[in-house]
Amino acid sequence: MQIAIQIAIIALMSTFVYALVALGFTLVFGILRVVNFAHGEFYMLGAYAMYVFYGQFGWSYLSSIAAAAVLVGLLGLLAERGLFRRFVGDEMGGMIMSLALAITLQVGISLLFSVDDQSVPRPVEGALQIGQAFFAEDQLLIVGMSILALAGFYFLIERTRIGMTIRAVAQDREVARLQGVSSWKIMAFTFALSSGLAGLSGALMAPVYTVHPYMGEAVVVKAFIIVVLGGLGSLPGAVVAAFILSVTEAVASTFYNATVATMLSFLVVMAVLLVKPRGLMGRSS
Repeated sequence: MQIAIQIAIIALMSTFVYALVALGFTLVFGILRVVNFAHGEFYMLGAYAMYVFYGQFGWSYLSSIAAAAVLVGLLGLLAERGLFRRFVGDEMGGMIMSLALAITLQVGISLLFSVDDQSVPRPVEGALQIGQAFFAEDQLLIVGMSILALAGFYFLIERTRIGMTIRAVAQDREVARLQGVSSWKIMAFTFALSSGLAGLSGALMAPVYTVHPYMGEAVVVKAFIIVVLGGLGSLPGAVVAAFILSVTEAVASTFYNATVATMLSFLVVMAVLLVKPRGLMGRSS
C-alpha cells in the first residue's frame, strides 16, 4: 500500500506537469501546424526565470511563477512574429527553425549563466505523511497548482470566446477567416499561450530539480511522446497520454530505474501506434 501511494503521488505530479507542457506543444501544432522542438527550451527559460526572480531577486513564490509564465509567453510571441509566422503550414521548415531556435537558446543561456547546475530554494519545507508514506510538501503544492493551471486552460479553451475562436481556426483556418476571424492574431496568441504554459511548467519544477541550459531536451522528448501517443492536435488525447506516460514512468522508476522507464515509454508508444496509427484520439483526416 505504501509503495502504491508513493507511485500515485509521483504519477500525479508528473501527469499534470507533463500535460501542461504537452498541451502547449500540441496547441501550436493544431493551429500553426508546426512541430516546435524549441518548446523544451521555453520550459527551460521558465525555470531560469524562476531562478532569477525567486532565487536571486527574492520575489514571492507566486509572483515569481506568474512573472516567469508571462515573460516566457512574451518571448514566445516574439518568436512567432519573428521566426515561425512564415512557416505556417510548412511542417519541415518550421521544425528546422525550431531546432535552430532550441540550440540558440541553449547556447545563449549557457553564456549568461554557465552550464553549471543552479538550484532554486524550495517554497515550503517538510513532508506530509499519508499512511506510512512521506511526501515533500512542495511536490503536493506542484500538483495543486498544476491542477489549477489545467482547469484555467480548460476554461479558456472551452468556455470563452477566444477559446472558441482558437478551436475554429484549428478546425478550418479558411472558414474561420471568412467568418471575420483574424487567424494571424489567433496564431500569435496561441504561440504565446503555448510558451507561457511551458514557462509555467518550468517555473513550477525549478525548485524540485536543478536548473541547467539543457534541461529542456528531456522535456520536449516527453512532450513529443505524449502528443504522438494522444494524437497530434488532440488536447484530450494529450492529457490521457500524459497520465499513461506518468504511470509507466512512476512504476518503472520505482521498481527498476530511469533507463527502463524511458524504454517502456517508447514501447508503449509503439504498441499504441501499431493499433491506432493516429494515436489514441488522433484526427481521422
